[in-house]
Amino acid sequence: MRFVTTPLKNALAAFAAALVAFSPAVASAQNGMPQPWELNLQPANSEVMTFIHWFHDWVNVLIFIITLFVLGLLVYVAWRFNEKANPVPSKTTHHALLEVAWTIIPVLILVVIAIPSFRLLKLQLEIPQADMTVKVTGKQWYWSYEYPQDGGSFGFDSLMLDEKQRAEAIQTKKIAESEAPRLLAVDNEAVVPVGKIVRVQVTGADVIHKFALPAFGLKIDAIPGRLNETWFKADREGIFYGQCSFICGQNHAYMPIAIRVVSQERYTAWLAEAKQKFANAADATSKVAEAAR
Repeated sequence: MRFVTTPLKNALAAFAAALVAFSPAVASAQNGMPQPWELNLQPANSEVMTFIHWFHDWVNVLIFIITLFVLGLLVYVAWRFNEKANPVPSKTTHHALLEVAWTIIPVLILVVIAIPSFRLLKLQLEIPQADMTVKVTGKQWYWSYEYPQDGGSFGFDSLMLDEKQRAEAIQTKKIAESEAPRLLAVDNEAVVPVGKIVRVQVTGADVIHKFALPAFGLKIDAIPGRLNETWFKADREGIFYGQCSFICGQNHAYMPIAIRVVSQERYTAWLAEAKQKFANAADATSKVAEAAR
């Protein structure tokens, strides 16, 4: 008895330790970034991603039921129709009821899957009346953001922080360490207010990129010469990361996406600061370009 209970106790203790060890990772996953040993999708932060979560779980339930049914069928056939139990094999070649069943049942399963999938596509593709617009341009190898509507347009580039820049940003408390994951932290984050419908216009400047932000359920091509549109409405504040998910060249892996969701008050304050900051940067760039001529 002791031989049985001791390994069981050790297994339960190891399981409890694993839960404790992974609990900080689960909590920090609310920041919208991948976590070590993460098994599920990132926590949803939009209506679209919430629907994707539900649809993913629903299809997995169907897959599980179908897998159990097929497994049970295989076990039954192996037991009922093996050579010892069934020495004289059946010579049946057609069975009308069975053929109708294995045609109709898969069709019904596909219909059950198709109905919510069409609803999800409709939710993704029909952009509601937007509160604001952000234009995103994919470049080799970084992202540029433009805010064309908020009282005078301005824009900025967002580049990944290398290890030295990331360490300096954390040391100077420009960004919290928990919000500066390696290969995802950037120098300039896009900022949007919580609870507002944001229209995202996406294009490319050189080659095809893909703008992907898992927590919002966004994944859309950035194609030169074409303007694609999508949308999201963030449900909670925080910083949420994504990446270019289309192989676009040598540094494809080093062009992360970072969007910080803040309250309307903080967004208004950031907007006033950003207009001055990036307008001054644009003026300095234009002066350097004129001087070079």
